[in-house]
Amino acid sequence: MNLLMGENIFAGYGGVEILKGCSITVGLGKISVVVGPNGAGKSTAMKAIFGMLPLRSGNVLFDGEDITHLAPFDRVKKGMAYVPQTQNVFTSMSVEENLEMGGFINSVSLNDVKEQVYSLFPILKEKRRQRAGELSGGQRQQVAVGRAMMTEPKLLMLDEPTAGVSPMVMDDLFERVVEIARTGVAILMVEQNAKQALAIADKGHVLVQGENRYTDAGAALLKNMDVRKAFLGG
Repeated sequence: MNLLMGENIFAGYGGVEILKGCSITVGLGKISVVVGPNGAGKSTAMKAIFGMLPLRSGNVLFDGEDITHLAPFDRVKKGMAYVPQTQNVFTSMSVEENLEMGGFINSVSLNDVKEQVYSLFPILKEKRRQRAGELSGGQRQQVAVGRAMMTEPKLLMLDEPTAGVSPMVMDDLFERVVEIARTGVAILMVEQNAKQALAIADKGHVLVQGENRYTDAGAALLKNMDVRKAFLGG
């Protein structure tokens, strides 16, 4: 069953059409990744699905409900969480304060949810009193993801979570993403590291110029020779 369905989405900025009828789906507890060349519309698709960019046509269904016209904050209340690529932590605040900011809509004990985040990212517990701005790039990404998890989302949306981090940190972040999905949270992730992302994906969407060029299981896309030659370096 699909938790999220973005269907036939057209969107853009000013007079420029970026998304030209793309469709993106994510199943319950599954990982869907969006890959493609620079300028394909990957991050634009995330913003459109989260309500940060109005659709010119198409619709977004979440948990069986049409949310096409809902504001981002209302989508958060429905169970969506979005981690942008940049400026995704409060640098002057401590790790713990960042996490607590993420729990603003949570009706259960913040401490219980916080401990779940700390079990997922042990380094954050160790550095909980440290300012987020003093952390490494990889640790900062963990804070951003952890803060999103504080809302106990049904869907976690990650825009380029491994941008600018080392290969070792990237592998660790992907492992955490798989762990989150195993708890039943759906994951929608935009990634430049296409080969590594497809390796953990239940479904992959290859966007080219705002349109779906390929949509298939992650493993199938990795084996597709046309996809390998065009997008994965052969």
